[in-house]
Amino acid sequence: MGIVNLTPDSFSGDGLTGSVADALFHARAEWEAGADILDLGAESTRPGAAPISLQEELDRLLPVLEKMRDWEIPLSIDSSKPEVMRAALAMGACMINDINALRVPGALEAVAASDCGLCLMHMQGKPRDMQRDPCYKDVIGEVRGFLAERVLACQDVGIAPERLLLDPGFGFGKNLLHNVTLFRYLPKLMVNDLPLLVGVCRKRMIGELTGGREVDERLSGSLAAAVVAAEKMNGQALVIRAHDVRATKDALTVWSALTGREKS
Repeated sequence: MGIVNLTPDSFSGDGLTGSVADALFHARAEWEAGADILDLGAESTRPGAAPISLQEELDRLLPVLEKMRDWEIPLSIDSSKPEVMRAALAMGACMINDINALRVPGALEAVAASDCGLCLMHMQGKPRDMQRDPCYKDVIGEVRGFLAERVLACQDVGIAPERLLLDPGFGFGKNLLHNVTLFRYLPKLMVNDLPLLVGVCRKRMIGELTGGREVDERLSGSLAAAVVAAEKMNGQALVIRAHDVRATKDALTVWSALTGREKS
């Protein structure tokens, strides 16, 4: 999954707000680099980020999505607002990637009648305050329990399980120990054999594990994490969300060739 940030304040430094042409150029490059799906987000969810209005999110997203609607690659929309979900689906998006796991009132109803894919993510707190003092008694059990509850909530409104993708939410209300623990036990987070999404590319945990590397110095660590995720999942369904698509694809291709394992 290639990332297309339509925001001015992305933590990763690749925000593309204000220029449809730049966003399209970036998205096309990720597609040509081998992305299987593109994830467009118009509201920053970095730690400390403040929410934006519905209109501002639509103004950032829809002009880009309109130009991409006929591209022959699946398009995911990273949003928690039901109104954005409806507008994006009407314009051809095939997935909703929601950091709030469809908990905003009206979100379940906005997607239930469609056939779009859905990514449900775990987050403790909100982006504005989620990293102040995250606390868990059992991070594996609590994250998996939350994801299982959201799967049931989807099933209760008629959403078929095969539409679902689950994201542990690395860096969303977790400290380094929480993130590392979740990563080490990835398969234990699975619910009903549903596929997992892992998104750690360029994140703070990579910087912390590499002695304080800045965002633009975290490529090697991010590639290592992608390979470890593939190894941990051992052929079970997995989506890697990445800023550096070509390098990530190359790393996984070499891992697959040298280990004799198929990329799932």
